[in-house]
Amino acid sequence: MECLKEQNLKDCGCTYPGCSRKGMCCQCVRYHRAKGAIPGCFFPRDTEKTYDRSLTNLLERLRK
Repeated sequence: MECLKEQNLKDCGCTYPGCSRKGMCCQCVRYHRAKGAIPGCFFPRDTEKTYDRSLTNLLERLRK
């Protein structure tokens, strides 16, 4: 499957400056899944900046 990195970057919510997976969704999801975390693009931007990518935090944000 072709990675549409340039297109993905337009919607990427990751604010981590050193992220090597920015715009490469498949690698990002694989990385966060292995760490038991949720990718930053699932969170509102203000919440993503906290780098708390836990399921608990995501569910709390979605309830608001």
